[in-house]
Amino acid sequence: MAETIQHREPKKTDNNANQTHYYKTLTIAIVLGLIGVFIRFVPDVCTSFDQHVSLFSAIANISLIVASLIAFKTVFGILGFGKNK
Repeated sequence: MAETIQHREPKKTDNNANQTHYYKTLTIAIVLGLIGVFIRFVPDVCTSFDQHVSLFSAIANISLIVASLIAFKTVFGILGFGKNK
């Protein structure tokens, strides 16, 4: 008795995490967050900016918040919690 093997097409997985725009967006968020961290410590290194500590701190906090929001939005988009496509 001969067994017949049916040819079937390979499964196509639409892996959402492999799209390049996610990596680019996460890289931008990481760089923005690192810039915020470095800006926070500028008055400690350059003593001439001692009178502007609160300004540098505010800029750093805003940068970190924006970077965090971008990163969370991107990660939730990868996981599929974003828009229904």
